[in-house]
Amino acid sequence: MDQITPATMLETDARVRRRKRLAALGMLLAVLIYGSNFVISRHAVLNGLTQHDLMALRFAIAGLLLLPVFLRPGLASCGGVGWKRGFWLTLSSGFPMTYLMLTGLTMAPAAHGATIGPGTVTMIGIIGSVVMFGAALTGRLMIGVAGVLAGLICLGIAGSAGASAMTLRGDLCFLGVGLLWGFYPLLIQLWQVDGLKATAIVSVLSLIYLPIYFLFYFRGFDVAPWWVLALHGFNQGVLNVIVGLWVWGWAAHVLGPSVVGRFPPLIPVTGTLLAIPILSEIPSSLQLVGIVLIIGGLFVASWRRPTRQSKQDQVPDHGNGEAEPQRRP
Repeated sequence: MDQITPATMLETDARVRRRKRLAALGMLLAVLIYGSNFVISRHAVLNGLTQHDLMALRFAIAGLLLLPVFLRPGLASCGGVGWKRGFWLTLSSGFPMTYLMLTGLTMAPAAHGATIGPGTVTMIGIIGSVVMFGAALTGRLMIGVAGVLAGLICLGIAGSAGASAMTLRGDLCFLGVGLLWGFYPLLIQLWQVDGLKATAIVSVLSLIYLPIYFLFYFRGFDVAPWWVLALHGFNQGVLNVIVGLWVWGWAAHVLGPSVVGRFPPLIPVTGTLLAIPILSEIPSSLQLVGIVLIIGGLFVASWRRPTRQSKQDQVPDHGNGEAEPQRRP
């Protein structure tokens, strides 16, 4: 029987540390992708592209690239989960949610979208985990939720007190984004659906938006230079839908859910900071208080000591029966 030498153990430990460092860098990349998307999309709609153009680019590219993943289990089974479940997954993370997000960015600052959306998602995730999976409702979680709620109220007051009600309508769109998006990881966890498969289902079923786009919203391929369309198509369809999911899922598998939970609060930080130099969106005092409260509440709610991974926090890994941690949007 082979002996495990100290050198072998040291080599194994070094390999594990390298994987964890790489996974942490991957999570930071995912945070940058998701946080900057609010700013990039806001910049696009302020410079000629509509939310309909961005949605068409997003799902045309992601849907076609992920079509083989969707068809592998068979068309009749809707990617292997059934058409009813496919419908609910698409509702929570497909073109309805994306439409609300991009429409909100036509009316409200990107920093609002980067805070209200993730803040609401975290609240839905906490409440859903307690109600659906029996997770413990700790004092830290309650403090975090209270902070997020207070921040949302501050942003709502700031929006309603402005010169125009458009910002408030945009914030309501972002609230709708969070309400829909928050159920997506809960449904994946409840139905034990592999994250990549779920994304393929959402992307392919969202292709139904393309006929609507070409019938009512298509303005020709010359609405923007080809490199602008290619840039936003790559950001929407490849970075946000495919790369972000794969990186996030792999890193979650390496780091574990307790460590991964510390990264989502960085999304609003990224979106808010990038919006200042790129879009010249300087938050008002009340808006800044609301953003800080939401970010602080997210940190408090998500920061917890690593624990042994339980079955309820896992979903199948690539359909081979092995478990992997729950993915977060």
